Amino acid sequence: MSETQSAKNTANLKIRRGGPEQPERHETFDFPFEDGQSVLDALRWIRGNKDASLAVRYSCISANACKECVMRIDGRTGYACTTPLRAGEMLIEPLPNKRLIRDLVTDTLPPDERL
Repeated sequence: MSETQSAKNTANLKIRRGGPEQPERHETFDFPFEDGQSVLDALRWIRGNKDASLAVRYSCISANACKECVMRIDGRTGYACTTPLRAGEMLIEPLPNKRLIRDLVTDTLPPDERL
């Protein structure tokens, strides 16, 4: 492989779907990726190309805010924008200690900041 080519791998993102009153279910999406891509890159691609109904929150591209893409990735809390993709299955879930809104979106505001 030449230096100008990147290795292609496939991540199988097993994503928790649904709302707070629905039984837990998962959907799996395959995402062919290049080294250096993040979980957020895959989630944005899935939302734009495979399933526009996927609810995921991020604001690093259009706002001066951060920490919106925090979620559970393979059982650990982390930022989707900084977590690198890896080949094989990756479990993507909402934060377990926050109120679920839908899919990967949870209510992350402290109670005194809600309107």
